[in-house]
Amino acid sequence: MQDKPIYPGYHADAHGMTQLGRVVLDAWVFGLLPETEDCKGWDLQRMQGLMQRVEAEWDQYGNLPSRLPPELRERHRALYERAMRRAQEKGWSAELDDDD
Repeated sequence: MQDKPIYPGYHADAHGMTQLGRVVLDAWVFGLLPETEDCKGWDLQRMQGLMQRVEAEWDQYGNLPSRLPPELRERHRALYERAMRRAQEKGWSAELDDDD
């Protein structure tokens, strides 16, 4: 029996636009993880650590993509554009809450 909840990984996430899915996307934006690492099998404590690292990066830019340096802003745009297309193909709507 498994004691800790495990993240299924970005690619197995319901649609990838969940809170944890966005943490993975942002970790890719900031280069905290290679895009080959989707956090499959990570426990929530490990995901929380990644979330804190991502938040520290965002804090430098006031949590606004428009304040990112050009190379990060372009990376963010490209990753999120691809992620939103993928999520919409899986039935995600920006008008729904994360858990819908």
